[in-house]
Amino acid sequence: MLKFYYHPLSPIARRVWIALLEKEVPFEPVIVDLKDKQQFSAEYLALNPFHHVPAIVHGEVRLIESFAILDYLDKQFPKISLSPVEPAAFGKMRMVQMTVMNELSPKLVLFLAATESSPLDRKTVEHLETCLRFLQQTLGNTAYFGGNHINLADVIAGATVSLYARLGLSLEPYPLLECWHSRIIKRPAWQITRPEEPDFQQWKRYVQLQVKLHRRKLVKSAS
Repeated sequence: MLKFYYHPLSPIARRVWIALLEKEVPFEPVIVDLKDKQQFSAEYLALNPFHHVPAIVHGEVRLIESFAILDYLDKQFPKISLSPVEPAAFGKMRMVQMTVMNELSPKLVLFLAATESSPLDRKTVEHLETCLRFLQQTLGNTAYFGGNHINLADVIAGATVSLYARLGLSLEPYPLLECWHSRIIKRPAWQITRPEEPDFQQWKRYVQLQVKLHRRKLVKSAS
């Protein structure tokens, strides 16, 4: 059986977790406790020398990196496909995936670390607005980025946009995207993988602390 190494609070691992559930692929969950530094254990480093989650082991196949894992899952378990065959549709799917990875996800830490006394700078706000407008235009009036059925674009975008929304980003200025988001988060795979509020707040505080520590190191090294 496929082994899925993950942490339930990892936004990146959640992409794979959602896909496994949507595709109804049987798997053995293996939680890597990041708080206890299990990602640095010799056993896990043998799977992923870069000590991050997720990773999968399926027979002789060992894969890291969520995009590679998602592509493998869709090829290996084609009964419920999450990738279109038609070239233009496939290109659209990949475009949405890469836009989320390259443009939207990198701003997440800045968004999470922003406070009333230290809000997001205007350039970052405009960048996020551009991303959300682009996603809405690409979605159009369809139910999902995959049309009437979800595909891997919905998996990647859904995991990321839902996290932004939970952190307080309003989707109201983007009504088509807001309807899509409401539709996506009602699906069982999103409900199952959604962190409970105490765990989510703990993760949020941890990331905010790491940002503060990183900024202090930068200030100290510059002085």
